[in-house]
Formats: sequence, structure tokens, C-alpha cells
Amino acid sequence: MPFVTLSQTKLFYQEHGSGSETLVFSHGLLWSHKMFAAQVAEFSKQYRVIAYDHRGQGSSEVGGPYDMDTVASDAAELIRTLVGGPVHFIGLSMGGFVGMRLAARHPELVKSLTLLETSANAEPLENLAQYKLLNGLVRWVGVIPPIASKVMKIMFAKSWLADPAQVDSIRQWKKELTSNKKSITGPVEGVIYRKGVEEELAKIKCPTLVIVGDEDVATTPQKAAFIHQGIAGSKLETISGAGHSSCIEKPEEVNRLLKDWLKKSVNS
Repeated sequence: MPFVTLSQTKLFYQEHGSGSETLVFSHGLLWSHKMFAAQVAEFSKQYRVIAYDHRGQGSSEVGGPYDMDTVASDAAELIRTLVGGPVHFIGLSMGGFVGMRLAARHPELVKSLTLLETSANAEPLENLAQYKLLNGLVRWVGVIPPIASKVMKIMFAKSWLADPAQVDSIRQWKKELTSNKKSITGPVEGVIYRKGVEEELAKIKCPTLVIVGDEDVATTPQKAAFIHQGIAGSKLETISGAGHSSCIEKPEEVNRLLKDWLKKSVNS
């Protein structure tokens, strides 16, 4: 299994394809690099593609701290070690928290930035009680099926979950949730207690694409609009029928938007 050893942790990653341009995919909380399977399969035909697991998630080493500044530093070190130059960074939710910090603080490492289903703000106070309760239960009993069922309603669009054609996919991703170990509570705390980066948005100078599902209840379209307004020259795209996991729910649409975006970014 491919791992990259960093100064404070060891991260699992997968690498596919080749080319002069490198894409790095950064996943959302409770998932792993697997959530970008459809994007990796498509873009590795033309680009070098790296998808990695954050510390304490997927197959990466378990061990804190899990705060977003540390996780963003992991990403910077991973890019320097594996690539050595600027990449096209694509982050969803937690991966977007990483991407914004990376582009603002290490502009030499980011040629373009794509932010899916994410927020520049701290976790809203109205969400904290629910998330703290769920995390406490996970610390006690793990991500058992009843907890996974509640989380699925946060992670995916209501319309997608109600679609009979998605029964197999729903079963697959619910199984992925329940595969998380109790130690996932560390990364969860890192996310729900994160600081906002509102004042850093103006420091992001690279071409930036913001994508949001119109049914995202975790990081709403209003959050995406706020990012778009804060990053000069950024582009905002809304995907109909997608929730907080648009790369899984609407892979063809996400791939289409990314293809068009990368054609422009590669030549800029």
C-alpha cells in the first residue's frame, strides 16, 4: 500500500495516470479517497492524479492533532514531497477547508483550486449540539447502522436518497460510514471546532471554482456564495439534485464542470 511519510504522520494515497499537470483530490469528513473514484477514473486518462486520506481517516495513520491548520499543513507537505510544484487542488467539504488554507498560505503549491460543498466559516452554532451528540455516541458505540442512517441524511440529497435507482449506491456508502473506527471522533472534533477563514479568502489569487449542490444541507448554497464573493475572479456552479456529496451523487456533472474548468486553468 502506498504511503507518504511526513514529519508528523503517514498518509495513504493512490496515484494514477500521468501528465505534466497534477490533480490532487482531498476528501470529506468520514470518507476517504474512495469518494472520488469516478473522478480519478476519468481524469487519470489525461492527468497525473493523486487522491489521499487525511490523518485519522481511511487508511492513513491515526494520531492527532486533527485541527484544520495541521491537516492543511499535511496537504502542503504531501504536495512538496510527491509533486514538488503547483497542483490543481480539488477539495470537498473538509477537503475544501484544507484547500482554502492551502491556497491562501501556500500559493506556490496551488495552480488552481476547486471547492465542492464547503464553507469558509466556523461550524454554525445551531449544528454543534447535534454533531457533538452524534460524535459522543460514536465514541461509545462506533458508527453503528442507526447512526450511519442519520449521517446519510446529512451527507446526501433527499432526492438522491429517495431514488430507487440508487439503492445499491446507498447501501455501499452506508457500509463505508459504518467501517469508520471509533477513533474517527478525533477528526470529527477537528472539523466541528474549526476556526473560520473568512479573512483569508482575499489572499487566494489562483483561479478558483466553487461547486455546490442545491440540496446540500451541511454546507448550504449560501455558504458557497459567500466563498465566491470572497475570492476575486472565482466561478460559482450549482448542481441540481445534489447534496453534500456531489462527486458521488452527480459524478457526470461534476466531471463535466471539472473538465471545462481544467482546460481553462491548465492554459492560464
